[in-house]
Amino acid sequence: MNRFVTAERALRTAAPHELFDAVRGVLAKEYAARSVELYLADYGLTVLQPVSVAPHAAEPVPVHGSAAGRAFGAQEPFVEVPPEGPARVHLPVTVRGDRLGVLSVTLPDGDAEPGRLDELADIAEVLGHEIVVAERDTDVYLQARRKDRLTLAAEMQWQLLPGRACSRPEYELGAQLEPAYAIYGDNFDWSATADHLMLYVTNGMGEGIEASLLTNLAINALRNARRAGIAIDDQAALADQAVYAHYQGRCYLSVLMFDFELATGRAKVVDAGSPQLLRLRDGSVERVAFEAQLPLGMFEETDYVAQEFQVEPGDRLVFVSDGVHAVASPKGEAYGDAALARAITSTRLLPAAEVPRAILRELTGHRGRSVPDDDALVVCLDWHGR
Repeated sequence: MNRFVTAERALRTAAPHELFDAVRGVLAKEYAARSVELYLADYGLTVLQPVSVAPHAAEPVPVHGSAAGRAFGAQEPFVEVPPEGPARVHLPVTVRGDRLGVLSVTLPDGDAEPGRLDELADIAEVLGHEIVVAERDTDVYLQARRKDRLTLAAEMQWQLLPGRACSRPEYELGAQLEPAYAIYGDNFDWSATADHLMLYVTNGMGEGIEASLLTNLAINALRNARRAGIAIDDQAALADQAVYAHYQGRCYLSVLMFDFELATGRAKVVDAGSPQLLRLRDGSVERVAFEAQLPLGMFEETDYVAQEFQVEPGDRLVFVSDGVHAVASPKGEAYGDAALARAITSTRLLPAAEVPRAILRELTGHRGRSVPDDDALVVCLDWHGR
């Protein structure tokens, strides 16, 4: 325990850009680690990018089919024991369900007993929290996440997001956007209190910077209203006014908004546009339809009415933008409800954080090409209840 306290103190007192050096130094001194590597998941969730100092930079590691990727996917420490040489421990670096990456530590021979693994896993968790805080003051970790250059629109959109996953005893959330390095206007946002979870799924309009600017305006208008303690239907009305005041109806934004009551699973819903919801309950997938209302900013002073919705423990809710539901195959066939239902059923055993990426991989097969013509957004919510 004293070693853990030493490691925690070293991370908390390190300069924001020196967290990797701090954890590497303390693991070498206190745990006799022979080598330490920190990998962060790239924006597309395809590879784990090394956070290293040249000329000793490690190579990227694939998320699928690697020892580090196994720890990342399972969210449990994985001990890699080669035929010759010391054991290598891969530890997930995660903050409240948001999977950031993996810390890989090479230990002395035979030194991977459970007690030591628990301490190392705790250190990896502390490292994750410190990375999140450090990103306010340094670009080191944001730069490490990208295997390609982001477009300016994508940079703006990723900075607007709350994270890619979140978990609490009542629920688990996971989300992913494609194409990760050139996204336009699709977006998601969530915020939780002791008693409520608010979740927004938006389907953007337009392309490039204009699409990103529209989404930024709408999301920040919704956040401004939410943080003022305003009900979800009035949040939609105020955001609608903000978008209309700027664009005068030339541009607008579709959004599906939920306010879940954590104790009961009751929710208030505003459906203002095209994002769609499918529910997996007791092994059966069905589309959940709400009363469609006007997108935000289409007309001046639109009134929005919240509808009632009930979610039950064990439900899986999957939200998709039209870049998923309406995408066409080379033969012109839309992906649609049937294909989505099959994808949701085939991924039913995966945790919520992995479901969006898995569905998007299946969507790529349907589309027949790797680069989509439109944003594709998938959000997965597993409801456990209290």
